[in-house]
Amino acid sequence: QVQLVESGGGLVQPGGSLRLSCAASGSVLRINAMGWYRQAPGKERELVADITNGGDTNYADFVNGRFTISRDNAKNTVSLQMNSLKPEDTAVYYCNAFTLTPILSIKRIYWGRGTQVTVSS
Repeated sequence: QVQLVESGGGLVQPGGSLRLSCAASGSVLRINAMGWYRQAPGKERELVADITNGGDTNYADFVNGRFTISRDNAKNTVSLQMNSLKPEDTAVYYCNAFTLTPILSIKRIYWGRGTQVTVSS
């Protein structure tokens, strides 16, 4: 089992910045990749960014260079630095972790409870 706890959400004005953090605990040695998803009211959950243990990153098109995902494997944390925030970025942001058990090749996906990000003037 992997437990994920997000922090750093809150209210920010358009153009402002927030830094989200996610701390993983439990079977952290099984984690292959971590990332951030978000879900706005009335919309489906969508990928924001993810990063592998090797440091390879992937971003959604709407990020448009505004966000940066980073991971500290030693601390088992992943962060999302968000700059130039827009009202349409308002959503619940969820931390995600993917694990793969050796030999049995059992894949599991874990989610945090989410942290609210509100961009409004």
